[in-house]
Amino acid sequence: MFPFVRLAKELIKFNNAPPMEMGDVHVSHHVCWPWDIDMFAELNNGRTLSLYDLGRLPMARRAGFLKLIRAQRWGMSMAGVTVRYRHRVTMFQRFEMQSGSLGRDKRFLYLHQTMWRNGRALSSAVYRVAVTDENGIIDTQRVVEAMGIPDWNPKMPDWVDQWAKAENSREWPPAY
Repeated sequence: MFPFVRLAKELIKFNNAPPMEMGDVHVSHHVCWPWDIDMFAELNNGRTLSLYDLGRLPMARRAGFLKLIRAQRWGMSMAGVTVRYRHRVTMFQRFEMQSGSLGRDKRFLYLHQTMWRNGRALSSAVYRVAVTDENGIIDTQRVVEAMGIPDWNPKMPDWVDQWAKAENSREWPPAY
């Protein structure tokens, strides 16, 4: 089940946090609870993505993004993710999460998140996020203009560009 209570806690916790600019990093702290683990007593890979929501959504709120999409009656959909796991997170371990935006192309915003413990990167995820309305995906230029930052278009790291190109060349719909 999605951690709705934990998400509410994070949104309340950061309710009075200062606003963020696109590109700033939101830092939050979390615990791996017994219901987050798999049969190997470590953070479940699917739960990792759900826990990343606990950093990404307060970040989007602080940047004014959630308010904007609500006002515009837009939606926000994950269009892709790549995750790299490097070190175990076991039950009751605390970790820091860092969440930020990397850039955009015509169709997607790109977000980056990492989990850390004692200065060691545990995992990292990059997301493609589509902003949508009833007609489908909205051009990101329209999105950043609505946010009041029409010139926001930082150069993304080469590895993110390469991942995006690989995703764009992927067969869709899949053959099986």
